[in-house]
Amino acid sequence: MSTTLPPFFDPARAGDWSYRPDIARLRAAAERWRGEIQTTGGGRTDLLLVDLQRDFCLPEGALYVGGRSGHGAVEDTARIAAFIHRNLGAIDRIVPTFDTHTPLQIFHRSFWTDADGRPPEPFTVITEHMLAGGALRPSPGVLALLPPDIAAEEAAAWVQRQLLHYVRSLARQGRNALIIWPDHCLIGSEGHAMPGLIQEAWLFHAFLRRAPTPVILKGDAPWSESYSAFAPEVPDRWDRGWLVKPRDDAALLELVRADRIVVAGQASSHCVHWSVDDLLKRMRAIDPGLPGRIYILRDCMSAVVELDAEGRPIPALDFTPQAEDAFARWAELGVHIVESVQPMAEWSR
Repeated sequence: MSTTLPPFFDPARAGDWSYRPDIARLRAAAERWRGEIQTTGGGRTDLLLVDLQRDFCLPEGALYVGGRSGHGAVEDTARIAAFIHRNLGAIDRIVPTFDTHTPLQIFHRSFWTDADGRPPEPFTVITEHMLAGGALRPSPGVLALLPPDIAAEEAAAWVQRQLLHYVRSLARQGRNALIIWPDHCLIGSEGHAMPGLIQEAWLFHAFLRRAPTPVILKGDAPWSESYSAFAPEVPDRWDRGWLVKPRDDAALLELVRADRIVVAGQASSHCVHWSVDDLLKRMRAIDPGLPGRIYILRDCMSAVVELDAEGRPIPALDFTPQAEDAFARWAELGVHIVESVQPMAEWSR
């Protein structure tokens, strides 16, 4: 296994929105390097890259994950790309997830309107009190998203009951409260794509290793948030049954078959948090010892933090404590919390 970084890798590009890797040159470089890379034995290692997308990873993005420092995701991107290049022989599969949205979804402004017909501002937290009191209501277009079995004369009341069911279910399950995010990761937009430095490392690995490139798309259901790559937040209807189609768990089950699952991505407080929780739930149901196969790259993810005009975290929108609690809880379950600069051979098993 080579630990030499390829000559085309430039960590300074981690924050560059305009950077696009040259695919033909990457392929040619992979052909030249292939003979220098020795694959490691000891079973399959998968690298799960959670939502490494421009809208999260770059300062120009719609929902940049800067962490408390304001530089979080850019620095994470540089470390993740370097980790891939240093461990080309040890990583067998790279599995990226993509948050994939449209405007008319429960966490976007277009879904909602206030009493004056205006959409809520980004970062508005929607509470049961707001819904019950009529401070916010679904916009007219939401009715077109209803299941076909809901009669027209019942539609408005049905939606109201579903939305109350939704926020109550989040609270009952201890999930994040429903929040209005800036329009982000809209399918087909530049913000949906990987940052250039991550795409470069991902493609170089695929070309060099001739490795499969599975991709997990999530988040397109209009009636539910989908922080986890493996399940929506609230898939069920208030009157029973499913409003959100249960996700095919083939990708999750394939990950569980790996001998080692390395996790990086954005954000540690949200999509990484709930994806790892769902992965752990499934692994523990199969074998309580399986969480020991997960390795969290602690220095390759940041928490969602909204900063004020002076660059200070806004307490109500600083999710760092939630991320730290998750790290501690995972460690208690046997998950390894590691640093990307530490050689993989030195990680405890």
